[in-house]
Order: sequence, then C-alpha cells, then structure tokens
Amino acid sequence: MSKVLLHICCAGCATVCIQRLKAQGFEVSGVFYNPNIHPEEEYKKRKEDFFKISKKFSLKAVDAEYDLDSWFEFIKGCEEEKEGGRRCSLCFEFRLRKVCNISAREGFDFFATSLTISPHKNSKIINQIGSSIDVKRFLSRDFKKEDGFKESVKLSKELGLYRQNYCGCIFSQQNK
Repeated sequence: MSKVLLHICCAGCATVCIQRLKAQGFEVSGVFYNPNIHPEEEYKKRKEDFFKISKKFSLKAVDAEYDLDSWFEFIKGCEEEKEGGRRCSLCFEFRLRKVCNISAREGFDFFATSLTISPHKNSKIINQIGSSIDVKRFLSRDFKKEDGFKESVKLSKELGLYRQNYCGCIFSQQNK
C-alpha cells in the first residue's frame, strides 16, 4: 500500500480528502504545516482539531513548527496583493515545499494537500505548484469535485470541528 502525507490546512477541509485517499487505497498520514495562520490563537484552534481528526481517522499525525517569521519573509513584497493573487501562490509553494521535504525524509511515497477542497482556492494553480515541486510524488487532486466541499461542511458539523471564516493569514483576516 502506498503511503501519502496529506498537508492539512484545517481539519474540516481534510475530512473528505482523507476519506477519498483511503478509498483509493492509500495509507494516509497528516501533517499540519501552516505558519501562515495568524493570530497564534487561531493557529492553535486549527491545530487542536488537526489532532482530533488524526485520532478519529486513525492517522499518523506529523506536526511541523509554527515558523511565522520565515513565512513573512517568503511572501515579502506581496502583502498588499488581493486574495487569490501572488501572495497566495507563494504561500501554497512555501507550505508544499516543506511538506514535500517532510514526506521524503519520513519515507512517504507521495504527498498531497487538502487546500484544493476549498471553493475559494484555485485547484489548478495549487496542483501546478505541487507538481513543479515534485512531479513524481505530488498527488494532483481537486477534492472540491463531486460535492467535496459540501460534504466536508456536513462532516465538520457532525464531528464538531471548528470552521474558520478566513483562509488564515493576517491579510486574508483583514479582508473578511
């Protein structure tokens, strides 16, 4: 069975992604690497639910550091970009590069991301970025297809998961 490390942006979005990957025959583990999330209290809420679904779905949980300063440095110059613009692409790249490195170091066959379940995210761009990082190991998916997002909202309610009202960074928070 191939092992995949799923980058989990938030627990609610990850529910359907986990189910679908498991149904496709993957052994799924999750990683919470989201140094873009601001403020830290928001980060802690989302991380707490990450561990909650890791237990619920019997996932190996890989925790990564909260490296907000490195994230700010990486997106520097794009702070004023509109949501969905260059800053977001850089943010996806920053997180997926780290997840790729963790997956290689930990012996995973593949890596993927739950980011593509959001109707507010451009799956084509996310998949292009992931494939540009490692075309052989990145699982290109559009989890929002076949009512993925709708199903994730339903599962979130059933499981009592926190659902945020902005992507995560201070700039998206200011635009909500």
